[in-house]
Amino acid sequence: MSDTAFKASAIGQPACRCRLWLLFVSSLALATAAQAADLTIYEDALASGWQDWSWSTRSAVDTTRKATGASSLAVTYTAGWGGLSYRRAPAINAAGYSAIRFAVFGRTGSGRLSLYIQSTDDGPGSPSVEFTPTPNVWSQINVPLSALGNPTQIARINIQDGTGAVTPTFNLDTLRLVGQSLPALALSVDAAAARKPISPLIYGINGDTATAADAAFFRSLGITVRRWGGNNKTRYNWRIDAGNTAGDWYFENARLGNGTALPADSATNRLIAQNRQSGMDTVLTVPMIGYVAKNGSLATCGFSVAKYGAQQQVDTWQPNCGNGVRANGSLVTGNDPTDTSLAVGPEFVQDWTSYLVNRYGRADAGGVRYYNLDNEPDIWFETHRDLAPVGLTYDQLRDLTYQYAAAIKTADPAARTLGPAVMGWTYYWHSPYDGQREDWSSPDDRDAHGGTPLVPWYLQQMQAYQQSYGTRILDFLDLHYYPQAPGVALSAAGNAATQALRLNSTRSLWDPSYVDESWIASAGPDGGIVKLIPRMRDWVQANYPGTQLAVGEYNWGAPEHINGALAQADVLGIFGREGLDMALLWSPPQSTQPAAFAFRMFRNYNGAGGRFGETSVAAVSNGQDRLALYAAEETATGALTLIAINKTAGSLSAPVTLSHFTPTGVVQVWRYSPARLTAIVHPADQIVSSGRFTANCPANSITLYRVPGRRL
Repeated sequence: MSDTAFKASAIGQPACRCRLWLLFVSSLALATAAQAADLTIYEDALASGWQDWSWSTRSAVDTTRKATGASSLAVTYTAGWGGLSYRRAPAINAAGYSAIRFAVFGRTGSGRLSLYIQSTDDGPGSPSVEFTPTPNVWSQINVPLSALGNPTQIARINIQDGTGAVTPTFNLDTLRLVGQSLPALALSVDAAAARKPISPLIYGINGDTATAADAAFFRSLGITVRRWGGNNKTRYNWRIDAGNTAGDWYFENARLGNGTALPADSATNRLIAQNRQSGMDTVLTVPMIGYVAKNGSLATCGFSVAKYGAQQQVDTWQPNCGNGVRANGSLVTGNDPTDTSLAVGPEFVQDWTSYLVNRYGRADAGGVRYYNLDNEPDIWFETHRDLAPVGLTYDQLRDLTYQYAAAIKTADPAARTLGPAVMGWTYYWHSPYDGQREDWSSPDDRDAHGGTPLVPWYLQQMQAYQQSYGTRILDFLDLHYYPQAPGVALSAAGNAATQALRLNSTRSLWDPSYVDESWIASAGPDGGIVKLIPRMRDWVQANYPGTQLAVGEYNWGAPEHINGALAQADVLGIFGREGLDMALLWSPPQSTQPAAFAFRMFRNYNGAGGRFGETSVAAVSNGQDRLALYAAEETATGALTLIAINKTAGSLSAPVTLSHFTPTGVVQVWRYSPARLTAIVHPADQIVSSGRFTANCPANSITLYRVPGRRL
């Protein structure tokens, strides 16, 4: 077969076209360069994870004409501009691929076809590439992704009629994404560059219990701070040690501990005492919703069946407690908040803070240092709709912060506050009031505040308070973040595609080129680019400089699997490198789970308190998606610690070059891998020569290298 030139040009239906001339057709027998694995889309059948979203198209298996395998796909457009369309959810990260390749067999009179992709389900089409199948012969079409606009992700691949008329059937086979040729890996560390302190508070967790086993476990992980938080804390009554399960479980009041001498022996006091004994700080969530539980009885609930009628679901153990949804699907409204709760104001929190100061001392003298301004007030209209059925406005969220943060600071001027503790991406940009009504195109509340997104506006208001009253009442910008890619957060490991997605999605914490592989990509704003920590930093710098950054809840899932350990280690490395001030995992893994060993690799790799360094330094991998690298200097010794995370299913080796650093001994190696999931192992030491050594990282592993020496 001879090579043929094909033209990409503007045609009828697909959007965003351009003109270019490219050579695409080649013999099926031509060899290709060494590449990473291809991703099959169609070969004898549509691959798992892909769906047929074609329009005006009829396709059938054809066993008589085939390029390889047992069959091909005979494609017939039933109307002009018809299109064969294959959709993948979640979208494919295009970074590992160079081209789309397929075989095509034409018939006499075959018409012009156009290939293009979409990055989201309903997003605009890429530039297109046109081709005309050669009659009665198989041709291989190779379309570089550069011809399609260098997409960062691919949600749909479309082959569309380009004539506007019904054209003869053609056959398609071996449709695949072609893996990129991979460069040889190289790692480098510069001890004098990008130096910044790593906050110890990034090694934090959320957790409620305070047993002796908990204390030993958290010490083994090197946990530095623990948060008392969650939906059941929004109505916490510190005087009687009771809260409410909210929408998590039938809006029932419940005791949070079993103490009898209250409030001294409350669950919160037990947790604070254990944190103090274990050298951990406490982040204490205080209620701002205006109500607290009036008792600790599970029979006391927000939507009594006896009072409000039959409901779709009831608690099996408390059948009078319903879910607040009537049999016809409508919500129970007009219920009485005092069914479960007592009305309180900021003085309730001020009294609690004063009690804690009297018991433990001020925040700067060993007392409770950090106070969370409630928990996810952006979704109270769902989680606490028996009390707050209407979403908060911009002004209401600001005013609650003013009142309750000021109450805390009055009782303990040294206390540090965290807010607004919103639960995710949507409410970084919109008020709960707009979000509840799904008022995205013309958000009344946001528009009434100059169109400014919620978080920047909130920061502006906190600065205005300080300018007016001379007191900083917000110390940390606290945003909760759960990656939205399907099957990642709060989930088991999943299949190979989900595991790859989990490891890639950590880029959303920092990468300005990474388009989120979730609904965020099409919902926007900012083109679906999250870059969470840089975005938080930019918002603070522009609107309230000096505010620290906290991620009060996060979770990358799969704690039971090595994939979850790799993701957790990557996240901890990113937090340190990017300069986050506090991070709190929701919730702690079990002591023997792989995710727990991710913490140990940073905080107790040798079982004797060996830790990743306290000052981040420049660490560069030319294949961060394959072999991620983080580095830090030990304050006490000047040694460098490096953590290399092999995210692939194969062993990787790479030279490591150290700059502005003089090694003074052998390189100590510590590793966690599937070879032994119950322990961190200590392989043989390595020799460093002329500032170089080789990192040998087994598949799916976390390796720590400790290099004694001094910075130049």
